[in-house]
Amino acid sequence: MKSLRLIMAPRQTGFTLVELMVGMAIGLFLVLVITQVMSVFESRNRATMGNADAQTNGGIALYTIGRDLQMAGFSLMPESNSAIECATVTSNVPGITDISPVSIVNGVAGAGVSASDTVAVRYGNTMKGGTFTQITASPAGNNVTVSNNMGCSLNNVTLVVDGASCFLTTTTGPADLGKYDAASTTAITVGNAAGVASGANLACLGIWNQITYSVANGNLTRNGVPILSGVVNLQAQYGISATANSNQITSWVDASGATWAAPDIANRNRIKALRLAVIARNDKIDLANVSSACSSLTSAAPTGLCAWEGSVGSPAPAIDLSPGDADWRRYRYRTFETIIPLRNVVWSKETL
Repeated sequence: MKSLRLIMAPRQTGFTLVELMVGMAIGLFLVLVITQVMSVFESRNRATMGNADAQTNGGIALYTIGRDLQMAGFSLMPESNSAIECATVTSNVPGITDISPVSIVNGVAGAGVSASDTVAVRYGNTMKGGTFTQITASPAGNNVTVSNNMGCSLNNVTLVVDGASCFLTTTTGPADLGKYDAASTTAITVGNAAGVASGANLACLGIWNQITYSVANGNLTRNGVPILSGVVNLQAQYGISATANSNQITSWVDASGATWAAPDIANRNRIKALRLAVIARNDKIDLANVSSACSSLTSAAPTGLCAWEGSVGSPAPAIDLSPGDADWRRYRYRTFETIIPLRNVVWSKETL
């Protein structure tokens, strides 16, 4: 019995060194496999989430700009001698120098800056739509007599149209201006009456909004304030008609050159729509290049990072991200494009 216990004892002493090393090798291999699977999963998850964020941010950016563009020119009433026909605009209102419904500043690439456009939108918010009333007498000081002042309220931006000349000031009185039980329905006091004359038309525009959209440091900005991250470029073109009194768009043009960098009144009134492209980026950087420049601005079915399909007569705008980021090809992008008619300009066709 004793000899049997001595024979079986060595078999119960545990694992050998070789067995431990084999077990550790198998365990390390399993850890490596699990780590690789998790790494691939996490990489794909980040790419998927980044694409979803880019799609969301780009869609919201396009909606936000489009919403303001639909209001462009509101309260500039479409009738003879209307505001959009003014050849000269004199402003007595601080910060307001232009009443053009919309304007584009064409982006120019520079050191560390991509060529992204800037879009400015302008409109009033009066509930009366900017209805004109006639000035019936020469002003007495800053007091103006009109046919009816019911379209005005205190502190409104006030537009006086006299032929091809426009003058901007503000309403400062009477104290009950705009109220239904006002003591007078024909009196208005303005901040400055230098451009007011008998027989001219006067319209109260409400609060005049002047909103500028641009891209800075990977953000879409509204009047210089970042509102959306992940937006790296904004491109815009004017949709123009052959004549001001036509609403049929014949071509799309960049805001550049002698004609469209700063259009005169006749050409400005040919602008009937804007075409926009918002480029949003997935913030995940890849190890290799995954994006490329647009193959063509004028041919059908272009490939690469393009705003839209252009033609020889109306080339698409170029998207150049290289000055802003030397590694731009290692990111993935989403492009969102739309056309926004300037409906307040379109409705003015008969008066132009």
